Amino acid sequence: MNDRQKMGGGLAILTAFALALAGCVSATPYQPDIPGQRVSGGYSETQLADNRFRVSFSGNCLTSRDRVEGYLMYRAAELTLEQGYDWFLILDRLTEREARTYVHPDPLYRPWFGSEYVYWRPHWRYYREGLGWRTWHPERGNPFWTERVRVSTIEEFEAHAEITTHTGPAPADEERAFDARRVIADLEPSIERPAGGGGGMC
Repeated sequence: MNDRQKMGGGLAILTAFALALAGCVSATPYQPDIPGQRVSGGYSETQLADNRFRVSFSGNCLTSRDRVEGYLMYRAAELTLEQGYDWFLILDRLTEREARTYVHPDPLYRPWFGSEYVYWRPHWRYYREGLGWRTWHPERGNPFWTERVRVSTIEEFEAHAEITTHTGPAPADEERAFDARRVIADLEPSIERPAGGGGGMC
């Protein structure tokens, strides 16, 4: 691989990394998940029966798991009130994590022994916390040149819950049952909406 090819490969990786960050201007606010928004992600729901719904919230790469799960809970409560009910029961819940790792080589790095001997380099393995054992081959460098490489990991979380909605007081002996108005009141101070967004339901 010549120097021009190396530089092209490095730029391709940087371009892919930049595209992955394109929807990460800021953390996903509390908003419906609509394509083409300035900040990607948001809530969505599917009605499965008269009082049964699947609620989801997806966050971008700047949105923490806690925020995604909190916004999901808030949307479940908000949806319950919108449908004319008082409390909801969580039947099932799942949080998915998507992680993409990018390696950014220095396209201008030149080994002291010359690029024509690039295939002379042996293969090495090293341990990176959170990633486990990694292998570096001649085209990507090895532990002696790890200072020439930066590893970036992008995480995105999406949470889902299946709920049923009900009227009257929530049963005190059911830990999966939540009073919708209580949830709204508790979580409202932590809800960040898009610029110009309105307040929450009461």
